[in-house]
Amino acid sequence: MHIVCSKENLISNINIVLKAVPVRTTLPILECILLSVTDDGFFMLGNDLEMAIETKYIEAMIIEKGNIAVDAKRFSDIIRKLPDEDVIIKVEKDFTLYIKSGKTEFKISAQNPNEFPNLPTVEKNDKYTLPAKEFRNMIRQTIFSVATTEDKPALTGELIEIEDNTMNIVAVDSFRVSLRNFEMQEVKDASNIVPAKTLSEISKLLPTDGDREVTIYFADTHALFELDDATVVSRLIDGEFLKYKPIFTDDYTTMFTVSRSELLGSLERSMLMSTDNKKTPVKLNIDKDILVITSTAETGKLYDELSINMEGKSLEIGFNPRYLIDAIKAIETDDIVLQFKTSLSPCIIKGADTDIYKYLILPLRMD
Repeated sequence: MHIVCSKENLISNINIVLKAVPVRTTLPILECILLSVTDDGFFMLGNDLEMAIETKYIEAMIIEKGNIAVDAKRFSDIIRKLPDEDVIIKVEKDFTLYIKSGKTEFKISAQNPNEFPNLPTVEKNDKYTLPAKEFRNMIRQTIFSVATTEDKPALTGELIEIEDNTMNIVAVDSFRVSLRNFEMQEVKDASNIVPAKTLSEISKLLPTDGDREVTIYFADTHALFELDDATVVSRLIDGEFLKYKPIFTDDYTTMFTVSRSELLGSLERSMLMSTDNKKTPVKLNIDKDILVITSTAETGKLYDELSINMEGKSLEIGFNPRYLIDAIKAIETDDIVLQFKTSLSPCIIKGADTDIYKYLILPLRMD
C-alpha cells in the first residue's frame, strides 16, 4: 500500500472511524483501524464487533493498492502532530508502516490486516430513507430516556419501528418513555432495537442542516446506516421491547397548556435547590389556570407561579425535575401540553399543535 493524502482528509476520516474503536478490549486487533486501498479507492474501517464504521471514498493519490491494520490511537496522534503538508503513507515489509510529511518521518509497527474483522454484510433489500437532519433530531429528542443498566438489555437500545408509513423511535427507562415519529412514503413495516451507543455515534456524524439523507437497511441481526461520509453497521439487540402504544392514552382528568420556555425556566430554577447532586423533587400544584411550582431543600425553598390554560380537575403532583426538563427541552413548539390522571399516574407531555413528540414520566410520591 502506498498513498499520498492531505493531513486534513486523514484527520477528518480518522475522527469518523475512531468512534468504532473500543476504549478497552481483550483483542489487540480491535484497537486498530484498517487502512485499505482497492480499485475503488482509499478507505478506513473501525470495528469493535458491535458497531463497525467505514469511511466513504477518501481523496488521495494512489500509488499502490494494499491494506494494513494500525493502532488507532498511535496513528491518530502521529497524523495530528505532522506538519501541515501532504502525508505519504507506505507499507513496508514485516507490517511496518512508513509515514512522512515534510521532513518528518515515522516508522511504526502495524498488524496483519487479515486478522482485522471485515465490515458485516447486510443485504440491501427494503430501504428506509429520510432527511439526515430529521433522523439526527429524532435520536437527540429520545436518547436521553434509554436505560443505563443491563437488567433489561432490550431497553439499552432504542426501538426503531416502521408501521403504517410512520417511523417511530422509542426510548424507555424505569421512569419515562420518549417517542418521536416521522411520516414516510410507502415503506414496509419493520421493528428493530438498535443499541443506544450506535445511535449516539451516528447522531454525531449527521449534519445539523442541509438536505442530505440517511438510508437504513435491516437484516436479521444487523442494521446498516448509509451516511454521506460513512457506512455504519451495527448489531441489533435481541429481546422484547416495551409495548408503548397503550400507555400514550388521552384518558386524562387534568390537562393544561403552557409556554414551553416559561415552564422550562421555572423548572431550571427549581434545580438550583438541589445540592450534592441530590434529586430534590419539584411539586406542581395545578388549579384555576395557575400552576404553582415549589421545591424545598435543606438550603431553602423555591416558589414560582405560571399562567396556564387548564382543563379538568385541580391536582397536586411531584416529579424529578430533571426528567421534565429533558422532555421539555426536546420539544420545539412554543407551547406544550401536559396531561394527568391522578397524582400517582404518569404525566404525558406533547407539543401543543403536533403529535410527533410524546413523553411519559412517572411521578414521585410526595409526603
